[in-house]
Amino acid sequence: MTKLILLVDGSVYGESVCDHAAWVATTMGAQIELLHVLGRRDTQSLPTNLSGSLGLGAKHDLLDKLAAHDEERAKLAKERGHAILDAAAAYLADHGVPEVSRRLRHGDLVEALQQVEGDADLILVGKRGEAADFAKEHLGSNLERIVRAAHKPVMVASRKFVPVERALIAFDGGASARKAVSHIAGGQLFKGIPLHLLTVGKDDPGRTDALEAAADELRTAGHNVTTAIRTGEPENVIVDYVEDEAISLLVMGAYGHSRLRNLVIGSTTTDMIRNCHIPLMLFR
Repeated sequence: MTKLILLVDGSVYGESVCDHAAWVATTMGAQIELLHVLGRRDTQSLPTNLSGSLGLGAKHDLLDKLAAHDEERAKLAKERGHAILDAAAAYLADHGVPEVSRRLRHGDLVEALQQVEGDADLILVGKRGEAADFAKEHLGSNLERIVRAAHKPVMVASRKFVPVERALIAFDGGASARKAVSHIAGGQLFKGIPLHLLTVGKDDPGRTDALEAAADELRTAGHNVTTAIRTGEPENVIVDYVEDEAISLLVMGAYGHSRLRNLVIGSTTTDMIRNCHIPLMLFR
């Protein structure tokens, strides 16, 4: 059975990620596993060794109170984590997904995800987490880490779920884009949804042949496919195409270059996540 890992936290994207997950689950007959990870900041606010942080003259009872405070904080964080998982499960049940599994993990989010993603087919996460809600253009600090580390496709939910009526595959001919085409051709999620294949660059025989080969693979699988080649900066061309063609979901390869290169000259992937107000499905 197809398995979807749904990352949930207390952000404003909570309902949206559940709506996206319900669509995937009902379309594909997928099993959903909810995952909430308690980070180190959630469970430990003070150093383990308190004696050195208070200076000389600190009273033992104060040290005991501080230790008790940390213990209570960790307990409350765990209770909150369970409450988040329960709320997500209840929301999904109300939206046609009555059975889900739940995991509460401690530690680093990416490490926890890597431990459980082995038998998953798709990972779903909100565009921004709790810490990023205050900044409109700030992406979740863990999002790039998740996409870079994941061995499975990652769907990034938009702020609000809208039924998917048209999907765009940004096709550059690379390994990630070909992987995305093969994944879609072999799956059920995009059945009945018109697909657009867009290549950004000069209209030369090499690009045309690669684009048509990808389109033929999708058409053989029963998909209705429209192809296009446009010139310009990829991030601008793709955003304009999404708006002009009323695209509901964008599929693309992700983070094809190193973090250092992205830091110096920027990242098309990050630009797409930030500037497209629709969900994205990312392949590495």
